[in-house]
Amino acid sequence: MSTINPSSTYGSIVATAIIFFVASLTAPPTQAEAPTRFDDNAQVTADMFGCIYDFPKVRNTFLFHPEPEKLKEVIHIFSERIPDTEYPVGTVMQLVPFEAMVKHPSEKYPDSNGWEFLALTVTAESTTITSQGDHALNFEGRECLSCHAAAIEYDFVCEKNHGCAPLSIGDEQIAALQVADPRCTQR
Repeated sequence: MSTINPSSTYGSIVATAIIFFVASLTAPPTQAEAPTRFDDNAQVTADMFGCIYDFPKVRNTFLFHPEPEKLKEVIHIFSERIPDTEYPVGTVMQLVPFEAMVKHPSEKYPDSNGWEFLALTVTAESTTITSQGDHALNFEGRECLSCHAAAIEYDFVCEKNHGCAPLSIGDEQIAALQVADPRCTQR
């Protein structure tokens, strides 16, 4: 079984090539089993993550909330880049298939105002959580919070002009990684 672990020493171009190769060999994905409600004690599991295209996309980020009304709120906050507003507990955001962030009550992860960061290894058959918490490491080997802390005004959500350090990959590479999600059918 081929796996993708972007936190390795591969450069972003090599990682993109590997993802395209693996994606070309994959079968259709199974749907992620997201909870229908997300309470204060909810545990994040790998089963919650499937094809990122199952979520609505705003600009280059996929957004999810198990409650439709709260999903509308998430999309509004994100779309309008509203400062000084917290995302609802249960919000899930993904920029690339192998990373995610999930909003919990702020007491659970006080350093990140409730955000749990996740590094994922994805295959056509499964998703594995390889690092999680408010001090998880991203695909560049940096602690997620080291960048997200700069976006405190936007509830720790990084986007261009939110004060976060730029990623080492650009919009075209991000789009290529999204399309190559091996859990999705060919796009």
